[in-house]
Amino acid sequence: MSDRDYYEILGVSRDATESEIKGAYRKAAVKNHPDKNPGDKEAEERFKEAAEAYSVLSDAQKRQLYDQYGKQGLGGGAGFQGFNQDIFGDFSDILGDLFGFGGGFGGGGGGRRRGGGRDMRYDLEIDFEEAIRGVETQIPLARLDACDDCSGSGAEEGGVESCSDCGGQGQVAFRQGFFTLARPCPTCRGAGKKITDPCGRCHGEGRIRNEKELTVKIPAGVDEGMQLRVAGEGEAGRAGAPSGDLYVVLNVRSHETLTREGRHLHCELPVTVSQLALGAEVDVATLDGSSSLRIPAGTQSHTALRLRGQGATEVGSSSRGDLYVHLRARIPMRLSDEQKALYEQLGEIEDAGELGDDEPNIFDRVKNIFS
Repeated sequence: MSDRDYYEILGVSRDATESEIKGAYRKAAVKNHPDKNPGDKEAEERFKEAAEAYSVLSDAQKRQLYDQYGKQGLGGGAGFQGFNQDIFGDFSDILGDLFGFGGGFGGGGGGRRRGGGRDMRYDLEIDFEEAIRGVETQIPLARLDACDDCSGSGAEEGGVESCSDCGGQGQVAFRQGFFTLARPCPTCRGAGKKITDPCGRCHGEGRIRNEKELTVKIPAGVDEGMQLRVAGEGEAGRAGAPSGDLYVVLNVRSHETLTREGRHLHCELPVTVSQLALGAEVDVATLDGSSSLRIPAGTQSHTALRLRGQGATEVGSSSRGDLYVHLRARIPMRLSDEQKALYEQLGEIEDAGELGDDEPNIFDRVKNIFS
């Protein structure tokens, strides 16, 4: 595994878009490919680094883990153990973008199947507590599904034959400079077969538009902007090619009193001047109900006190954070005669300089005023 930062390797910012990441990888891969740099070990290492970086940053789930926890968050699974065929599949797609063709790379074959279904995105809004605790919900999807009548083949039974021009491979090979490449067969458009008797329902498309309710389980500890990848729940591919994936992007509604930073929660609690000065036991609303909090005598306004274990979890962890209670002094806007007299009495003590830190019984004297 490379020690360098993946964004640095590809020369992109941490908020780079998917297309920017793909473009940067394409540039680095073509520049440093071993076929263009025979015998250059440094170029080969740069090529491997770029492929490793792209394999993480091009995957929404892996990128999210990497952004949050670095390479440790990938669990050691992002290492580039030799040449990875999945990464080469990505590279062959990129070569297709660059030269106008697709398919195999470095001797033909091994690339990703073309014609796969389109990935889909669904923005899901959930409550604050649902994000903390997890939730199972249903989302409506309108997408292209495989035709039930022909099982996605696009043909009636027996209405398909192998393409004679490509021998059923779906690709025809040719050489381009340093590379032996393959492009989709122009006769069958990469399918490897020809439909002689189209399906009456989908008219040879192999897909029909469908609406369904999909049950999605949101794990505990998710946060705003996180993505949940549901494999195979995107649009169906053509002629039996794999379906795309569904990416559920989470939007978390604000809570009335709580805010979140990672696995820690924060809230503000208004308290009286006497509670700060004399100390008090107060109740605080938490995710698990009401919890008692002790305010020590002499606590200053804007102090944050901690309730251990009353925070949130993070995805994949059962350890809960803490709840930080930020105390805010509540100053009365209108005073009764009795309150005014007490505050005047306190003011006289303050003016006399009797509230210094060296007064051992100061809190008892203030307590006597308010009692």
